[in-house]
Amino acid sequence: MTRKQFMHIVEMRTKIISMGTFLCASIYALSVRGSLNILTWLVMGLATLLVDMGTTGFNTFFDYWRGTDNAIYTKEEDKVLVHQDVSAFSALLVSLLLFGFAALLGLYLAWLTSWYLIFVGGACMLVGFFYTAGPYPISRTPFGELFAGLFLGTVLFLITVFVQDVTLTRLHVVVTLPFYLLIAMILSVNNGCDLVGDTASGRKTLSIVVGKRKAFTLIAGEGLAAYVLSYALVVLGFYPVTLALCLVPSLALFCIALAKVKREGLDAEHKSVHMRFASISYVHFCMAFLLAYVLNIAFSAPVF
Repeated sequence: MTRKQFMHIVEMRTKIISMGTFLCASIYALSVRGSLNILTWLVMGLATLLVDMGTTGFNTFFDYWRGTDNAIYTKEEDKVLVHQDVSAFSALLVSLLLFGFAALLGLYLAWLTSWYLIFVGGACMLVGFFYTAGPYPISRTPFGELFAGLFLGTVLFLITVFVQDVTLTRLHVVVTLPFYLLIAMILSVNNGCDLVGDTASGRKTLSIVVGKRKAFTLIAGEGLAAYVLSYALVVLGFYPVTLALCLVPSLALFCIALAKVKREGLDAEHKSVHMRFASISYVHFCMAFLLAYVLNIAFSAPVF
């Protein structure tokens, strides 16, 4: 296995999603506390990255092992288990090692902060594994968006804030909801493009349940709802006023790209392009969020 093949197995380019949530949660914690524990921050960030890489590695292995990824329906050249001579078991071994290192970091983080993290972190790793593993993997059900948004958006955000010694309340859960929706949208784009292949392999993803015609509506609804909710949270005082301005270019770019997705349609041939749209849209949102809080901190605006 080459370094490039390893990067494809763990889909390194998609790690901007978990890292985006982590960074946004970090600056949110900074705005609340006024400082960050750098050691805790570094350990949390590395553990997050390793869990995300391991989860994707397991997904790569099990999707190939079950035949979901195959030469007939899988057009992406990045799927190296399908299109290149890479051992599937090497992908499994890499994923196990990544989870092992993440578990060690998780134990250290729990020692630094709270032993409750062992249970929460363990739950995150179990969900990551059983997303494509086991007799009834989550990825084959209509609940993929629910779990992806919940764990890569809400739970990751809350853990990142918690390890910075912030007492969590319902307010903090509300703050995570736009991240939840946008991450759910990313998975909906993926599943919408895989409708034909997923149907053939017996999956019942949410995109399949709602049908081909409504798959785009689902994507647009999740994405636009995230922005509407963000502005509502600004009005309600959950987010700083600076975010209202910072989100304008992000929203404009999202709408333009969304219109292009509608014109081109959801299919395997356009999957790479559409997944790039989904990922970049999330990055734009995170950049707007980060900039808004930087401005908020710089001008010493009140934090809610």
